[in-house]
Amino acid sequence: MSTYKIAVIPGDGTGPEVINEGVKVLKIASDRFGFDLDFTWYDYGGERYLRTGEVLPEAAVEDLNQHRAIYLGAIGHPDVKPGILEKGILLALRFALDQYINLRPVILYPGVDTPLKNKGPEDIDFVVVRENTEGLYTGAGGVLKKGTPDEVAVQESINTRKGVERCIRFAFEYCKRRNQKKKLTLCGKTNVLTYAFDLWERTFYDVAREYPDIATDYAHVDATCMWMVKNPEWFDVIVTDNMFGDIITDLGAMIQGGMGIAAGGNLNPDGVSMFEPIGGSAPKYKGKNVINPMAAICAGQMMLDYLGEIEAAKAVEDAVKKVVSQDLKSLSAGRMGYTTNEVGDLVADYIMG
Repeated sequence: MSTYKIAVIPGDGTGPEVINEGVKVLKIASDRFGFDLDFTWYDYGGERYLRTGEVLPEAAVEDLNQHRAIYLGAIGHPDVKPGILEKGILLALRFALDQYINLRPVILYPGVDTPLKNKGPEDIDFVVVRENTEGLYTGAGGVLKKGTPDEVAVQESINTRKGVERCIRFAFEYCKRRNQKKKLTLCGKTNVLTYAFDLWERTFYDVAREYPDIATDYAHVDATCMWMVKNPEWFDVIVTDNMFGDIITDLGAMIQGGMGIAAGGNLNPDGVSMFEPIGGSAPKYKGKNVINPMAAICAGQMMLDYLGEIEAAKAVEDAVKKVVSQDLKSLSAGRMGYTTNEVGDLVADYIMG
């Protein structure tokens, strides 16, 4: 029997509630399909920071590196200044563990409402591959004469051939394995960001020569946003830089039904990857047992796929589809028609058959 060591970071707000349901579902799936998940829980988040003044302990990265994957609930505490936890935990782990791919499926499941008129599940099914450790998020830059009328702020976008190429190469390989429309779109801004996206575009078409069976095209980021709303069926896999990826994946979440169903993975294909619901910690719903756990459950499904437990991952996804199409009244907190715990139970029951 295969055993996978999983680090669990429930985090802040409603994070522990949705992670509990995700773990419940993962345990059911592992029991049914004959593998073992060895969970280790970590208290990284706002409460720990307020109690100790420490965001991540010195041994955190070394400890997390001993696991196959990380299962994260949510980061963000109302009593902690925005940016402290996000940079100190999320960005710190992405960089320290070299999670250079952010993978975001944008899938509209049957029964889930989309704000797009006359669009259905057959139209909204694509994936965004976002470079995750370079670009504007490296923190390069600085401030001069802060607080004065002459203040200058500089934020630099760092793009390396190595970083760009490994992201693009991953996107081609993913598109090949996905085996649907077999089309990869580069999203950029070559007409304005001429240095960075010249590198991206040249690298994209260099690597494309190795994948003659995959169609390629290019779209400016503003056009990408427009077509995601007007004709989402045009897309199969989109690859883009860190900042643009951050923006278009939130748009993707909205067209697939909202943050309550959107999950993502921060991947190091050769190391430790981290999976999470992409919504926030929703502190106003904390402890009320009304938050939707579906995004966390979908993040767990992505983790199973990453671990190579394909049958289990498919069983979880099929169960999610049944719950959202047959049982839930809404994906919104407090309006699902079920409690958080009951939604987790529904998914688990469908997996057990």
